[in-house]
Amino acid sequence: MAYEIDDNVMPLFLINGFLEAGKTQFLDFTMEQDYFKAEGKTLLIVCEEGDTEYDEKKLKKSKTAVVYVDELSKLTPQYLNELEVIYQPERVLMEWNGMWNQDELTLPKDWTIYQQITIIDGSTFELYSQNMKPLLGAMLRGSELVIVNRCDGIPDEKLTAYRRSIRAMSRESEIVMEDAEGEIEQATLEEDLPYDINAEVIEIKPEHYGIWYIDCMDQPERYKGRVVEFTAMVLKSPKFPKDQFVPGRMAMTCCEADMTFLGFLCKWQGAESFKTKQWVKVRAKVGIEYQKDYRGEGPVLYAEAVEGAEEIKDVVQF
Repeated sequence: MAYEIDDNVMPLFLINGFLEAGKTQFLDFTMEQDYFKAEGKTLLIVCEEGDTEYDEKKLKKSKTAVVYVDELSKLTPQYLNELEVIYQPERVLMEWNGMWNQDELTLPKDWTIYQQITIIDGSTFELYSQNMKPLLGAMLRGSELVIVNRCDGIPDEKLTAYRRSIRAMSRESEIVMEDAEGEIEQATLEEDLPYDINAEVIEIKPEHYGIWYIDCMDQPERYKGRVVEFTAMVLKSPKFPKDQFVPGRMAMTCCEADMTFLGFLCKWQGAESFKTKQWVKVRAKVGIEYQKDYRGEGPVLYAEAVEGAEEIKDVVQF
């Protein structure tokens, strides 16, 4: 948690996840680390009481005061301002209740989320993903780091599917998976992709577009120099050069409220002949370039052929 903080801003470090995911253990461990031992007091707001309790000696040593909040309705900007006046903290940690919708969290004007970390229990991820995806999506959406623990005994293909699902909801986060022996090197996970990545032309069927998009975003080097073929909708902007457009698909990453357009920038001399919302079949070589939207390097398509195609009415789902 190394950070530089504006003196006029109250930094909030938000740790979220469902009950018994390991949030308390993570915070307890964090407060013991040298990088956490900064000057001044810390306020820890606990929104959920699990089986694990905080060590009073560690709290005292790290100058941390704990406040418990049992209802989301109590967590108002006014109440948070009152806590700031009472405890005079330099920073605030919050252990979020996974059954509360994080989108409903409202902070005082001079508070800001400096870091958001999501803790996920790998053994229950599938259950929560199937039954509480809107709550999971709200927690993941702004996370910088996602830690999936307790992955022991989970097959590689499931772990890669979990990673894709998380990436769809949290596109810029770092994802760490752990078992009893520590962090799992995700590059070593065996994955059975639904298309032949070694084919001369990798054909991406409509139902596999989401898998390909996430995998290409996550591991662009895997696709560099390869040719892909897929059907997508055209997106254009006046800001684009005349020879560029974005072919992509609408995707439901979490729920109906979380519809987003997933596509890669495509360079094609005939781009001017196509209009936004027109459907096309694209065959293109994948390259890697610096792009502002990526805040670094990422996939770019160099089209070899683009032609009109029938609309795909289904949205991409994860």
